[in-house]
Amino acid sequence: MRFDAALPLQSGASLRDYSLSFETYGELNASRSNAVLICHALNASHHVAGVYAGQAKSEGWWDNMIGPGKALDTNKFFVIGINNLGSCFGSTGPMHTNPDTNQIYGADFPVVTVEDWVDAQARLLDALGIQTLAAVMGGSLGGMQTLSWTLQYPDRVRHALVIASAPNLTAENIAFNEVARRAITTDPDFHGGHFYQHGTVPKRGLRIARMIGHITYLSDDVMNEKFGRQLVAASQGDAERNFFFSTLEAEFQIESYLRYQGDKFAEYFDANTYLLITRALDYFDPARAYGGNLSLALARAKAKFLLVSFTTDWRFSPKRSREIVKALLDNKRDVSYAEINAPHGHDAFLLDDARYISVVSSYFNSIEVVA
Repeated sequence: MRFDAALPLQSGASLRDYSLSFETYGELNASRSNAVLICHALNASHHVAGVYAGQAKSEGWWDNMIGPGKALDTNKFFVIGINNLGSCFGSTGPMHTNPDTNQIYGADFPVVTVEDWVDAQARLLDALGIQTLAAVMGGSLGGMQTLSWTLQYPDRVRHALVIASAPNLTAENIAFNEVARRAITTDPDFHGGHFYQHGTVPKRGLRIARMIGHITYLSDDVMNEKFGRQLVAASQGDAERNFFFSTLEAEFQIESYLRYQGDKFAEYFDANTYLLITRALDYFDPARAYGGNLSLALARAKAKFLLVSFTTDWRFSPKRSREIVKALLDNKRDVSYAEINAPHGHDAFLLDDARYISVVSSYFNSIEVVA
């Protein structure tokens, strides 16, 4: 959907003549009371469920959660997925043309924040004629957007499901993001963010950035269970060979796995988008304007909340979700909280843990909609 009116950004800049890609699932009821917005995380998109006809491996990134008869039942709810500004899956981003210069934005695409994304999402919902959302739901960075929705548009959100998220990033998380960004910006093919004009792609930097990310998404338990100290040679049926004795080749299966994930990511993701989205993660901190007092920051929220965390998620640990729970309870808000003992690390919010799916399903079953 295209928007002509300029969107004011938190940075003081603005974006005009931009488009947002979105998908919907289910049907909007007559009272327009059954709409649920799904907010995506770093490398996801508006394609949250289902498959594209005739396209292999096109399953939506939260297809195990959303669809007919699933936890978020599209027989009951009208689900909306929106691709964020600055992303590389259809919405206006760094690879598109700046209408003011007729040149590709590249590194000149304005910095965007979680709050900017929420404002853009609200404009799209306005265009769809949806004033009030039955719920907003997201995991990780999507959970930050969900929380921000309840603060920016408190009268438009009835329920908020914040999954595996946090009220802001720790210094360690910002550090991981910075190392990943430096891997990209120091790639000789980056060209200061204007690599499109040079016909190059900073794939080396993207590979390393993705490898760093994957390390933080998995738990130590999962890494040991899946890979341990197994060698690539053993997986190739060479039981007699112990080591290649090489500093350049992947000798351990975990090395091979990380290289595979990095190679795959570098083929489809945009480097400038990675910089933009990780910076938006860094900036998000609703308590900053309140002297770091999260309880004061969340006083504006009116929605009912479900928060879910996972015990082995060390990047967005349960402690961070409990901070949000406490701040909401300080304001006497209606809050449900589930802490799932799962071994999968941060990636658990995308997986099929039966307890997790049951919690989300039960919560959505409790939401009343008027036909």
